[in-house]
Amino acid sequence: MLDWDALSAAELEEMAEAGRQVLNCYRVLAKSSDNIIGEVIKGHGTFYEMDHYPPGDIFDPESHSQYYYHSHRGGEHGHFHTFIRSDGMLETIKPIKDQSHQDFMDERDDDLTHLIGISMDAKGFPLKLFTTNRWVTAENWYTAEDVISLIDQFEIDLVPPSWPVNVWMTGFIQLFKPVIKTLILERDETIAAWAEKYPERDVFEDRELEITSAATLDVEAYLQNIQARLPQE
Repeated sequence: MLDWDALSAAELEEMAEAGRQVLNCYRVLAKSSDNIIGEVIKGHGTFYEMDHYPPGDIFDPESHSQYYYHSHRGGEHGHFHTFIRSDGMLETIKPIKDQSHQDFMDERDDDLTHLIGISMDAKGFPLKLFTTNRWVTAENWYTAEDVISLIDQFEIDLVPPSWPVNVWMTGFIQLFKPVIKTLILERDETIAAWAEKYPERDVFEDRELEITSAATLDVEAYLQNIQARLPQE
């Protein structure tokens, strides 16, 4: 799904650096037999489905980035949801007008957007990237182009719940930026096709449409592809 030949040398180098950060986080955590998931859920007692971990989510007030981890479906241990809050967006970026209004939009002062979901296995490694319909995360809907413009803004420059987890999360988004862009574009294509197929339904609140795009990950092969395309010294 990724056109490797379309990536510039600068993009590949940025991805390679992000990959080094991701691998370094795994290395540091492995030294103490820890992993990404363990760091996120530790200290909060019994792990319950649907509960957010860590409680209250993680929010960086400078970048206006946010994430949480939870579990509620098979085939994975759980998944991260990542967001950008509207206070960190340019004034020209607004939710689309052609979307239904829901009560949750009145219950907060923020018009946040979901960026990407990251499915994880029990050992703390990523399985898939995915996008969701609006009702899944109670977000506001922005065009794919506007959401894509926010990818570079995502950064969690904090200590809690874990410094290596936050470095990993920030690096992971940058490492897979081209894939995330493609998935966000496919998200809008899925929404448009669904709305055309079921014109009588509210596409954004239709519980039959949950995952709007997804990509299975092979991080090792992905990193090898990057390295193979970098200029050789």
